[in-house]
Amino acid sequence: MEEQARPDEKFRFVRMTAAVSAIALGLIGLAGVLAARPAQPTRAPGPSPTPFQAGHWEERTKLPTAVSEDAVAAVDDKLYVLGGYALGSFAQPLVQAYDPVTDAWKSRAPMPRGLNHAAVTAFDGKIYTFGGFVEQNRNAVADCNVYDPVSDKWSAIAPLVNKRGAIAVAVLDGKIHAVGGRDVLSVGEHDVYDPASNTWSSAQPLPQGEGRDHLGLLAYEGKLYAIAGRFNDFNHNTNLVERYDPATDRWSELPRIPTARSGGAAVVYHGLLLYIGGERKGGTFTENEAFDPVAGRWLKLTPLALGRHGTGAALIGDAVYLPAGGPVNGGKEQSKTLFVYSQP
Repeated sequence: MEEQARPDEKFRFVRMTAAVSAIALGLIGLAGVLAARPAQPTRAPGPSPTPFQAGHWEERTKLPTAVSEDAVAAVDDKLYVLGGYALGSFAQPLVQAYDPVTDAWKSRAPMPRGLNHAAVTAFDGKIYTFGGFVEQNRNAVADCNVYDPVSDKWSAIAPLVNKRGAIAVAVLDGKIHAVGGRDVLSVGEHDVYDPASNTWSSAQPLPQGEGRDHLGLLAYEGKLYAIAGRFNDFNHNTNLVERYDPATDRWSELPRIPTARSGGAAVVYHGLLLYIGGERKGGTFTENEAFDPVAGRWLKLTPLALGRHGTGAALIGDAVYLPAGGPVNGGKEQSKTLFVYSQP
């Protein structure tokens, strides 16, 4: 005898049949809507973001004479290392020049007098020096001079308004800005030298209470960037970073450098503002940190193999050259190394 289906089973069967029919009708309707829509254009893939390059360091031929607290500049694809602590003296006048093409060094006309912590910059094919000390990090002078590599001769120019050393200098719109430094203590002075008229003028000093020395100063896209430094000594290093706008004659604070330090080397490279090395109580730094002025952030680049302070860096071609400097904090030791940084 055939078993009769129960009423609840018949009801479930009817519900399932209705649900399947509704889904089928919905899919048919969706297909019609999609077929009626105009075809969407295929978007070309956007450019891939430029990969971050940490870069790498290599060594080139060492300097003839080990120095620290020297000054560094590049003119006509030649590197110049001026003055500093060397050969048992705190105020050497020696000038050592390096040619990257021949990978060789030679001596050039000495500075008018021996100095350490002089500030230098290259402008219009010449090298300008400002201030410095004649004793170990003290006894500041107002001397300013210009060196012509073609004639291998030095000439005096208008002296600083006030004696000081460990100044930071940079060229902006055809004029040379001299910021900070110290006489006996750190100062916030901001003087502007005009090579055309051989005269000085004043600009807005570093913000009140922030006079400092052993800082980096870079010019980029019409503005100045003051990076790190110290208040009086390396026990009071700072991570301050400030930007100066000549249009408004005002400073404004930017994101601070990750590692507070002083006595580092500053240079513009690939649109980044690099601050390399430096010193602190008890040691030196290998850090190579770069500020991206467009993104407003700091990047960590490949560090030095060995800590260095008390020297500068210069761009020649597509590489950064960092010569000599102190391997330990203070002035007890000097070095002959020439480190070269580049990115692929």
